[in-house]
Amino acid sequence: MAIASEHKKNDRYLRHLHEPSWQELLADSVTTTTALSRYLDIDRRETDAVIRRYPMRINPYYLSLIGSKGGPLWLQAVPDIREIQADPFSEDPQQESGHSPVPHLVHRYPDRALFIVSNRCALHCRHCFRKRMVGQPGIVTPETRDQGLDYIRKTPHVREVILSGGDPLLLEGHQLDDLLRSLRAIRHVEIIRIHSRVPCTLPQRITPAFAALLKRYHPLYLNTQFNHPDEITPQAAAACALLTDAGIPLGCQTVLLKGVNDAVETMQCLLGALLKIRVKPYYLHHTDPVKGTAHLRTTVACGLAIMQAMRSRISGLAIPQYVIDLPGGGGKILVPPTGVPGYE
Repeated sequence: MAIASEHKKNDRYLRHLHEPSWQELLADSVTTTTALSRYLDIDRRETDAVIRRYPMRINPYYLSLIGSKGGPLWLQAVPDIREIQADPFSEDPQQESGHSPVPHLVHRYPDRALFIVSNRCALHCRHCFRKRMVGQPGIVTPETRDQGLDYIRKTPHVREVILSGGDPLLLEGHQLDDLLRSLRAIRHVEIIRIHSRVPCTLPQRITPAFAALLKRYHPLYLNTQFNHPDEITPQAAAACALLTDAGIPLGCQTVLLKGVNDAVETMQCLLGALLKIRVKPYYLHHTDPVKGTAHLRTTVACGLAIMQAMRSRISGLAIPQYVIDLPGGGGKILVPPTGVPGYE
């Protein structure tokens, strides 16, 4: 996807770093209003108000992709005053804390557990359903990871472990290696799955050496998240190729977002582009009712119309499952053509 001439200021921000490491890119992220105002036309007062509640991080790579004000990548990355305006939503609509026998391990389904091993992200997505946690210091620690591992060891019916966050791939290589080795040493753990947006938001993290590290722990699967065709860059494609060439199946859990991908043509382009980089469209998530995200939510009718249009436009291989994660920990359900009671 070509970057328009209006992005040149952002391009200069990326180029001056001279092909830095992923750690340097992460360290050079924009986290303050003053820094962001050097590159984007923002309301500094409003941005300050938002990030006091929900921190901001935009790494140089993703910043270089952001186009026009209010555009699809802007909406995902740039704080919006509507995030702190009154809405009826909960900070934790899935009640993850109520299904956590130890801190940051969610055991909702008998045979699998979701293990939150990091609260850092390469990009603080404004639609994040864990806005309450991401970027907050001292939440996920080596001690909480040890407690989670101990719980998994003592719970033999847990056959699958899903590493989530934050972003698990922002752990240092030796930390992730130790974690994966510890999980593989547990005899009843058969499958390891990683949920990471890094292939989209910081593809520089994926190197041949890192892909080789992950390859040692098969069967291992990785689900990522691309929400707009402009996120599928040559760098992102190269990162995904390294992972798939290492035998790691990739799925995409796209989130349906107002102003980002709620048009048929945009979704068609996105799903087709994902197949080209060997990423299987897996879920299309209806946006969770999380406090601070109301302005990004579409209607179920919009999602159903998109799904119906996709079935006549693209290969079935590119069609994801349209799902709603029921509040209160009810789990994911497929959205039938008639919609879901209680959801507009």
